[in-house]
Amino acid sequence: MAKAVRFHETGGPDVLRVEEVAVGDPGAGEVRVRHEAVGCNFADTYFRSGYYPAQLPAGIGVEGAGVIEAVGEDVTGFVAGDRVAYNGSPLGAYSEARVMPAAPLFKLPDAISFEDAAASTMRGLSATYWLAKTNPSMRAGDTILLHAAAGGVGLLAVQIAKLMGLRVIGTVSTEEKAERARAAGCDEIIFYRREDVAARVKELTDGAGVTTVFDSVGKDTFEGSLKSLKRRGVLVACGTASGPFPPVDAFQLLMQGSVYFTRPGFADYYADPVERAELSKYWFDHLSAGRIKVEIGQRYALDDCVAAHQALESGRTIGSSIFLL
Repeated sequence: MAKAVRFHETGGPDVLRVEEVAVGDPGAGEVRVRHEAVGCNFADTYFRSGYYPAQLPAGIGVEGAGVIEAVGEDVTGFVAGDRVAYNGSPLGAYSEARVMPAAPLFKLPDAISFEDAAASTMRGLSATYWLAKTNPSMRAGDTILLHAAAGGVGLLAVQIAKLMGLRVIGTVSTEEKAERARAAGCDEIIFYRREDVAARVKELTDGAGVTTVFDSVGKDTFEGSLKSLKRRGVLVACGTASGPFPPVDAFQLLMQGSVYFTRPGFADYYADPVERAELSKYWFDHLSAGRIKVEIGQRYALDDCVAAHQALESGRTIGSSIFLL
């Protein structure tokens, strides 16, 4: 038996329940992982609320780090005792231990702590493919706009962007978050709640706009993001913290300067083994070498899962949130 967080109906944070569940032995293609730390991501709230579908009752969480306790048949590349991290389905990371497919696992270098891995595997690998793959025409010296620059993903994305030689304009809501974003490498800061984002972007780019916007906020920032793009720029819709993006009007994209809109998914950029190896090596190499720092702003016990989701959805968090086991 192991402690796990589950939900039997969709809704607010209070639908989360801490339960004792049977873990069992791994079957073919599976492993049993004993977690040391688990990521608490905004995407988890989408499943809990019903925005993303889940078969109920369901576990929750897609990111964790720990040690393999047992390996099922037909699993290659992993053995009991391996340190691992993962991001991916099925749900169930909010748990002391779990049986899961081996496919989403990454071997965790010794130089990376379980806490840093749980705080950054999903976020870091996401930021990596956003920046490396979603706008192939982006080059060193280009200027990008990054919303929520002091969030868990944002702080990592800023650091990756600077390693790539990009100029970063970040949006934040408070002075405290601005300080964190600047420390991570943001070149310019926009306070999106009190400034016209698109107008400030144009001021900061001599009227040109940015090559790429990475928008993890969604509904509230969509129009400003579009208007911040330069001709043939790309709006990368990374998340929907304020609600879903509105329907995209193809004529609006034309009138904005033949710009592009993409809503990328993690699985589509990590499905190909060669691309998966390339992107994960880039991320874990930088993290192991200390070129990227992970900021963990909140640490919780599994019993605090309701409070963790309340803090996440209220916008009070800075950096990454994790559960410690």
